[in-house]
Amino acid sequence: MDPIVRLIGLVFQVQSRKSGLMPAATPTVLRQLSPASTARLLGAWHAGGPAYVALADALRVAVLSGTLAPHTRLPSERELAAALHVSRTTTSGAYARLRELGFAVSRVGSGTVTTLPQRSAGRGPSPTAGGDAPVADDALRGGGITGVDAGGGYLDLWQATPPAPPELHDAFARALEGLPAYLDSGGYEPYGLTPLREAVAARYRERGVPTTADEILVTTGAQQAIALLARTHLRPGDRAVVETPTYFHAMEAMREAGGRLLGVPTGPLDVDQLASAVHRARPRLVYLVPDYQNPTGSVLAGDERAAVREIADRYGVTVVGDETLVELGLSDDGTPPPFAGDGTSPHVVSVGSASKVFWGGLRVGWIRAHAQVIAHLARARQSADIATAVLDQLAVTELLARRAEVLPARRRLLRERRDLLVDGLRAALPWEVPVPAGGLFCWVDLGRPVAQAFAAAAAAEGARVAAGPLFTPDGAGAGSHVRLTFTRSPAELADAVPRLVRAWHRVSSGRPGASGRLGA
Repeated sequence: MDPIVRLIGLVFQVQSRKSGLMPAATPTVLRQLSPASTARLLGAWHAGGPAYVALADALRVAVLSGTLAPHTRLPSERELAAALHVSRTTTSGAYARLRELGFAVSRVGSGTVTTLPQRSAGRGPSPTAGGDAPVADDALRGGGITGVDAGGGYLDLWQATPPAPPELHDAFARALEGLPAYLDSGGYEPYGLTPLREAVAARYRERGVPTTADEILVTTGAQQAIALLARTHLRPGDRAVVETPTYFHAMEAMREAGGRLLGVPTGPLDVDQLASAVHRARPRLVYLVPDYQNPTGSVLAGDERAAVREIADRYGVTVVGDETLVELGLSDDGTPPPFAGDGTSPHVVSVGSASKVFWGGLRVGWIRAHAQVIAHLARARQSADIATAVLDQLAVTELLARRAEVLPARRRLLRERRDLLVDGLRAALPWEVPVPAGGLFCWVDLGRPVAQAFAAAAAAEGARVAAGPLFTPDGAGAGSHVRLTFTRSPAELADAVPRLVRAWHRVSSGRPGASGRLGA
């Protein structure tokens, strides 16, 4: 063995005894990543400093982001070194570092397999999935990402969830007052509580879509709605068309249902390309985000929405419009037109949610579709959770009734935070930073295909960002973009900008720990 590799291994063995992270048991290998696929996934991964550290950090960020799933066998050290055009010392050191931090295990016959770290007793919680982020911040802190000042805290520019509105407490108080009316029942309402379904239907009618309560199914969040639609429409091997880039948890749901994803460029969506893709691939499902698209922020125009509905009817394909962000317009253009149009197409389905509009802790979503489709979905969802929590549904009913009172303040808060982040980034960095017309995030163009390297460098500076490839079906596109949310407090956003500047300097200069404002 190379003496440098041996020395690195000995150092990591000593550090592992001090880290508090317990080595994971040998995981079941669920998939294998080829050397070429690994190279594509990492992109421009070297963010400065020792190459083995930069490679380990890039792989670790890929695991934390969900781009690289746990229980994946990585290429051998020799194969990866050849694919990345680095020495085997670099890949050996990177794998040793991953093992020491709990993000990989190596066993004879199994190779090196990705894992998530498990903490020893008394050292805090293990990483868990949550909200719009694949894993919790604790995994980043526990992973010991190089350069993070533990006293400075960790800034999350990833999770797209705003704080709760002040009216939330009162909504739950009123919900408790209404709860006794449901206590004599079993508490299971597979379709959802009638008052909530009627309130959601009324909002669709207000937007111009004739809708009855029979055309609404309440779900436990929009993510369950998307997963339910994927599970009921896709069989293993079926095609599903998505925008690229798009919401990564939706892609996960379709993959878990066995779907093979085909991407159509968006930002904005090219409807002609969508029609061509549907004609060629004959998918069973199409998933779109028409309003303040996640992550690009684009909005589908009214005539484009009509063209999408025509495509759905022409080919008989179910098209899902994810409208979870539709109420979060931050300009004076008003609410975008409804995706469902006049509501007559049997192939167009809309998904909505209270989580992005009001609070992420409200796990209440809904599906709007023809009554027969709703009945089928209500039967299918019972294998997952039977029904959504009654108290949460009552609280959302109250919030929808006070929507005209709650939403202006929500939009004002988000507009101020958006402007704070955009202005700070534009003043400090040579990036293209568009001003999104709504939603919860900025889709930033770095000008170079170094998104993965920048995400690793940002993590080293204590800021968590989402690299563009995460939002693409093949994990290979959008390499020059990152998504930054602006839902954090003004103080946190102001603190984030200098951290991002330092991270960009790491990537641009190749010098670890460098800081200072960058010119154009």
